[in-house]
Amino acid sequence: MNSADYLNRLLLKYSGTFDIYQPYTILGRDYPAYGYFFSHVEKYLLTRRANMWSADSYEHILFVTLEELTVAHLEEYRQAIAEYIEPTLILKGKNLPEPNHMYSYITIAVITEKALSPELKKAVKKFKFEKSYMHSIRGYSQARFAAASMEDESICLNGAGRSLKKLYKSIFADVKAGKPGYREALEKQGIESFKQELPK
Repeated sequence: MNSADYLNRLLLKYSGTFDIYQPYTILGRDYPAYGYFFSHVEKYLLTRRANMWSADSYEHILFVTLEELTVAHLEEYRQAIAEYIEPTLILKGKNLPEPNHMYSYITIAVITEKALSPELKKAVKKFKFEKSYMHSIRGYSQARFAAASMEDESICLNGAGRSLKKLYKSIFADVKAGKPGYREALEKQGIESFKQELPK
């Protein structure tokens, strides 16, 4: 099994609810894919004009394929979150998210050929980014980290990403079973991934 096949199946899993952009550039670095999810929920009292509350939820996923994960890569992803994902994708250049913002998950999905060393596993588990806005009145942002190793078919997650384990583990079995992936789904439908709009 290789990282390309794993990514192909993983993107298909996410494409049911996420917009998938391929490729994606952040701070001058190219990544194989980025996923965007948005959900808007409203609560009414009898009529739509009596809106009790609204809540917007987001998730941003940066997909990465590597030969081997290193500490330098972790710093790269921290920088991508701090200097691009949060200020550009979550805050949209402002000081605060939109008034109805409830939460934004930032997921770093790393697919690596080589197994993680014990030191890297510890570093991944400690990977953290959490930020609340106006004492959580405008919600919060939180980073989730998932590293899938092709060599030993293992998943390493940080604390915030523990809920991802079942999904990421299932991809190994799907690829071994020869199940189609995102690329095949696009070809079947005759469509392409979304394209990133870079500033001119």
